[in-house]
Amino acid sequence: MATPYNHKEIEKKWRQNWEKNPINVNDGKKPKYYCLDMFPYPSGNGLHVGHWRGYVISDVWSRYKMLQGYYLIHPMGWDAFGLPAENYAIKMGIHPAKSTAENVANIKRQINEIAAIYDWDMEVNTTDPNFYKWTQWIFVKMFKEGLAYEKEMPINWCPSCKTGLANEEVVNGNCERCGSPVTKKNLKQWMLRITKYADRLLEDLNKLDWPEKVKKMQTDWIGKSYGAEVDFPVDGRDEKITVYTTRPDTLYGATFMVLAPEHALAASLATPENKEAVDKYIYEASMKSNVDRLQDKEKTGVFTGSYAVNPLNGAKTPIWISDYVLADYGTGAIMCVPAHDDRDFEFATKFNIPIIQVIAKDGKEIENMTEAYTEAAGTMINSGEWNGMESAVLKKEAPMIIEEKGFGRKTVNYKLRDWVFSRQRYWGEPIPIVHCPKCGCVPVPEEELPLLLPEVESYQPTGTGESPLAAIESWVNTTCPVCGAPAKRETNTMPQWAGSSWYFLRYVDSHNNEELVSREKADKYLPVDMYIGGVEHAVLHLLYSRFYTKFLYDIGVIDFDEPFHKLFNQGMITGKNGIKMSKSKGNVISPDDLVRDYGCDSLRMYELFVGPPELDSEWDDRGIDGVYRFLNRFWNMVLQNKDKNVKETKELVKLRHKMVYDITSRLESFSLNTVISGFMEYNNKLIEMTKKGGVDKETLEMAVILIAPFAPHVAEELWEQLGHDTSVFKNTWPSADEEAMKDDEVEIPVQINGKTKAVMSISADEAKDAVIAKAKEVLGDRLNGTIVKEIYVPGKIVNIVQK
Repeated sequence: MATPYNHKEIEKKWRQNWEKNPINVNDGKKPKYYCLDMFPYPSGNGLHVGHWRGYVISDVWSRYKMLQGYYLIHPMGWDAFGLPAENYAIKMGIHPAKSTAENVANIKRQINEIAAIYDWDMEVNTTDPNFYKWTQWIFVKMFKEGLAYEKEMPINWCPSCKTGLANEEVVNGNCERCGSPVTKKNLKQWMLRITKYADRLLEDLNKLDWPEKVKKMQTDWIGKSYGAEVDFPVDGRDEKITVYTTRPDTLYGATFMVLAPEHALAASLATPENKEAVDKYIYEASMKSNVDRLQDKEKTGVFTGSYAVNPLNGAKTPIWISDYVLADYGTGAIMCVPAHDDRDFEFATKFNIPIIQVIAKDGKEIENMTEAYTEAAGTMINSGEWNGMESAVLKKEAPMIIEEKGFGRKTVNYKLRDWVFSRQRYWGEPIPIVHCPKCGCVPVPEEELPLLLPEVESYQPTGTGESPLAAIESWVNTTCPVCGAPAKRETNTMPQWAGSSWYFLRYVDSHNNEELVSREKADKYLPVDMYIGGVEHAVLHLLYSRFYTKFLYDIGVIDFDEPFHKLFNQGMITGKNGIKMSKSKGNVISPDDLVRDYGCDSLRMYELFVGPPELDSEWDDRGIDGVYRFLNRFWNMVLQNKDKNVKETKELVKLRHKMVYDITSRLESFSLNTVISGFMEYNNKLIEMTKKGGVDKETLEMAVILIAPFAPHVAEELWEQLGHDTSVFKNTWPSADEEAMKDDEVEIPVQINGKTKAVMSISADEAKDAVIAKAKEVLGDRLNGTIVKEIYVPGKIVNIVQK
């Protein structure tokens, strides 16, 4: 009688065993494999089943690689500075240092329920001074290299969070964190010159084994385009307005010009009768976020009353102001060709501005255009000396022609903007800069880092645009490290992205007080081989990490310039009807109760079985019951056969190798839900074999090794039951023998005059004469005419033609 599967006892036993006898040991001989989860920020809500999914995927992959002979670097840490942790602390009325520590302890407990092979000796926490010392050190190095600089600018401002936001943190005009409408505020900000790395960030995407979707998102975010800057003189004034255009071939069709409301000339171009309307429009635009301004909605604008002169044909071009043009893209001014741009067509139609077609598909002008002709192909018309040219050819030649004529130049442009790196909050890394009246901005000397975050009583945002640190005079007032004169510390703190942009480097040398990471360990263990996390970080976190890695490569800290070789984005686990799990919606499923009722292994396998891992999947509690039943059946199948001493048969050997082949190929292609269904299919076949006489020990052992990364506790216990005193993870992942998988017998149809009359089994290599003889035997008295022809297609079909 088989022992019942008691998940509580088995899981407790093997957790204790793994603590005493770790299964992932660096013996110095194995090659390394670095598998990394995107580390969590420790929210007060703890983990739900959606968080488990990514961690289970990475642990399964890590254990699989371990069975392939690798030493696994599989660390975990905490992204604990930043807005989410601070907002939670404010809401709960607890100091963020205390609430963050409590949240870390709770989530660490929950993560340990997953039974992942995390190396907690590598643990990092972005709020630990021994960690953020190096976050500050990177900033100082960037400052010395001219990559960190201060600039007063209108920034996205969240009045609820009372802090500045990068463009990326504004979603549909609202704060990504709290959902409040975002406004604008002029503040002095620290910026990082990520734009200096734009070309490398773009070109090096080709090196990466990443999903094409993510590479495209980064390509679009960097937004490299080729075109020309064209100078339009302002009619009656000495100034010129420079526009950037990717379509210089359409210059003859430019019937108006639009400036961003923030453009330096915008207000001054207003004629007396238009001044009030222009001033009002500029003010209203200043209250909107860039993201909101780019939304696909009806265009607004105001005419300044002034005109520019088209430098190609001398035509007077009205100058408008509209908030769909952004000051920080191109030159903050665009020439508008409504016949060939949807946005310009909409604007011109609304404000009755002329529309002149300059490209014709077949050389003929469209009468009464109802939409823009946006294909960059056709013959030039209404374009003076350019008439008759092919548009696609002129598009490439026009920048050079404009340059020769002296009113413009060939230009490359980017959508990527420098990174706003300041936050007017308390809970972040202090920016290690001293403001001296004599020396200007001076970095804190490297040997004095970390610059510690002072303890405060009030950490609530001030709402004035200053950080709460500004109120601590004893901390703010200091002396200049260069001249010794009285000076003041920078009071803004770094964004949450600061620590998460490089944390993966620190794991492999987390106790080093002398260097960010020793070059010896960096060369040996870095970079990351497999990075697993949500697609929501496709642009920001991944782009910032790539920027930091390239900078650290440039200054000689590491010898590689891309952080993550391979990337896998898992989908979300949602509540009913695809609604994202959140405490506010009351649809959060905690893993704690499920682990108690079904065991860790059942939950691990159901997390994978719920759907393709790269897609969002809806949680259904009933599904885990099915996985639990499967594990019980697998458990019983092994225990029923383990002492039978069954001799292997050809059928068992074939089944064993087919199982290895199918599970491995599905696992390699990350089709993890079909791996679980594969286990279920093969378990049913093994149960059938059990009824026929039993399953041999080698097949049982192979099945247990295959399931080990997915259900490690069950696998360890069954491995011990099969008579072993070492861990199942001390084995090598099995390989399939294709010869052994081949079918000895095949079933083929037997036909008379092309119509199937029977099906018979034959040996795969049986001779033609024997096959024909067997076919005749099977057909019997249905062969009642004169046989004209006997056809045999080897392994496929027999057809006997009779009259």
